Amino acid sequence: MTAEPKAEETVAVAAPGGRWVSALSLANLGVWVGWFGPLQLLLARQAEQLTPDHKAATLALVTGLGAAVSMVANPVFGALSDRTTARAGRRIPWVVAGVAGGAAGLVALSLASSVTAVIAGWCLVQLALNAAFAALTAAVPDQVPPRQRGLVGGWLGVSQVVGILVGTALATVAGGITAGYLACAAFSVLAAVPYVLMRRDSTLTPAARPAFRWRTFLTGFWIDPRRHPDFGWAWLTRFLMNLSYSISTMYLLYYLTDAVHYEGDADNGVLILTALNALTLLSTVVISGIRSDRSGRRKSYVIRSGLVIAAATMLLAVWQSWTGAIVASLVLGLGFGVYTAVDFALLTDVLPTPEDRGRDLGLINIANALPQVLAPAIAAPVVTHLGGYTALYALAGGLALAGSILVRRIRSVL
Repeated sequence: MTAEPKAEETVAVAAPGGRWVSALSLANLGVWVGWFGPLQLLLARQAEQLTPDHKAATLALVTGLGAAVSMVANPVFGALSDRTTARAGRRIPWVVAGVAGGAAGLVALSLASSVTAVIAGWCLVQLALNAAFAALTAAVPDQVPPRQRGLVGGWLGVSQVVGILVGTALATVAGGITAGYLACAAFSVLAAVPYVLMRRDSTLTPAARPAFRWRTFLTGFWIDPRRHPDFGWAWLTRFLMNLSYSISTMYLLYYLTDAVHYEGDADNGVLILTALNALTLLSTVVISGIRSDRSGRRKSYVIRSGLVIAAATMLLAVWQSWTGAIVASLVLGLGFGVYTAVDFALLTDVLPTPEDRGRDLGLINIANALPQVLAPAIAAPVVTHLGGYTALYALAGGLALAGSILVRRIRSVL
């Protein structure tokens, strides 16, 4: 079956060049450092310090509320960037405001001395960094021709995993919770500077901007899956894969301490596993995007990568040892390398309209944020009452398997 050309494909887009892709990837890396330094270690340690007897519940509350903010912020800021008429462009002003606000939130977290203060700081981080992230992801369909989006998606995947690794490393080696937050804040700001200084952005004149009406703006966030079924299936499959990943990673620190009984410093154990995951992910993420571009096929890569991810989570379920965790991390990286690059390209191929790319990619990014809300609510009772970490990672494997199979329902992409 030949995929129908999208409306956006009828407009010629000049290739942006390696310097722009590098700057975009570095800015994206900074956003992920701002997210995952806290998510991998700092928030867990803060929850343990403030409420040692209820650390899991506190962590679930903080991350769940932050993810709820993220779920709303991403599509809203994406839609606002679609309508921005600044001389600097539609996307760059939101990158600047987003990284500045995210850094402020990280500084607030470094000073937090109560659960309430942690919640406020983390919600600010999520609000602001999602503004930057929405603008950065929307820049790809703005600036990159469809047949090069697998390549760019691959480099964004590199920046994502390196961002997680760098964030985890900064949180580990900075010298405490306060220093860890400040290091992540500084890195996020500095990483965005080259992209902003390049000033390559799409523009919208005030005359071309449609009149603002609240009802139209709000109803635009509902994209009927009956009218756009491929967009609906792409959203659902990404949601399932990210729910699997969130369940797998959010409790990794506690998995090492409570199930594996890791003998060393568990923080270092998380860093080692993250580094191994990054190693194998980097070995597949760019090359899979290039091969997908050249073949014109997306679905087969996404399906196979989902099966590999499911296998990795099942290893965590049945092989609860340090060796098992190492092997699972290596396998998980292989799968997510392919998935991260190719699924992003697939998503840009099913966007309903070119005029609303920021909003529509923001809606797709709800599939990234909503699992962070649901994962703690699902994981806590499973670990406590329904079979422990074996049941938790078996569930994660089942979700990844379902997400992989349902990719077949997308019809307009090969």
